Amino acid sequence: MIASQAVRLQKIRTIACWLTALSLLVVLLSAWLRLAAAGLGCADWPACYAQLLNSEPQAQTCGPLRLLHRATASLALLLTCYLAWLCWRRPSLPSPARPASVLVALVLALAVLGFWSSDPRLAGVAFLNILGGLGLVSFSWRVVLASTPDALLTGTGASALPRLVLHLGSAALSLTVILGALIGARYAAVACTSFPDCAGSWWPTAAGWAALQAFASLAGAPPAGEAGGLSLHLLHRWSALLTLLVLGAAAWQALADGVTRRAAVALLVLLTAQLAIGALTVISGFSLWLAIAHGVGAAALLAALATLRRRCSGPADPGAA
Repeated sequence: MIASQAVRLQKIRTIACWLTALSLLVVLLSAWLRLAAAGLGCADWPACYAQLLNSEPQAQTCGPLRLLHRATASLALLLTCYLAWLCWRRPSLPSPARPASVLVALVLALAVLGFWSSDPRLAGVAFLNILGGLGLVSFSWRVVLASTPDALLTGTGASALPRLVLHLGSAALSLTVILGALIGARYAAVACTSFPDCAGSWWPTAAGWAALQAFASLAGAPPAGEAGGLSLHLLHRWSALLTLLVLGAAAWQALADGVTRRAAVALLVLLTAQLAIGALTVISGFSLWLAIAHGVGAAALLAALATLRRRCSGPADPGAA
């Protein structure tokens, strides 16, 4: 790799690190604004929860936190465009350019979604906003990984079985994140207020499958024990347990390689922490800050998974044409 290309990759990596931090802040602020407006953990819980669904959407007040959220998101948009330009200008660097291009698409899509985000009854908008914010963190970090020299990232390589387990764990984590986003977008927190069961139920019911429809217009929050919300909670919990077992097994095997060990430890710690925070969120009566921490933890977990997958993969020259 020529010296000028190495300097350019270092610049891309630095900007991507800042963008990852900004994206985490966007996720945190977005979660706070959404959950606080929903009344999560409010004084008259749970009667005060999701009252905003019972009336026409009100004009958003531009308080300090909302202004900070908009400023952070705008700065992230500018940095993303600059990052993509650095990756694609001649001679292009396809390895970091691919996740950078996804980032551009994500921030533009989230900017468009913002036109409808003032209406909390549009579950699909909230659902895509939640997933989009997590995607910003994940793909910002992927640019960092793609612009890092392989000598610092790749180990001896995983065998076919551990790689298969890692892929299966990635799919399980993706499903868990999607189900968690659905719970938030459909204001289904009060549908299940016990842990580990849901009011004595351990398995989702056939009557609750309609809750998997993300793009719905909400008339109100599902009450305690409602089949749809209950099914979402139980599916999310079983999927989280599957993720812990499968990804945990993959990370445990990755501990044997010195290069993948740190990423494996980070993944194991975050998996355990996420499970604990999720349980504590329910047990505490849906504490606002625990719920926010659970969302931010999901973003960090996706980044940690991306790191382990990159370290388990074969070498790839970030400057390859």
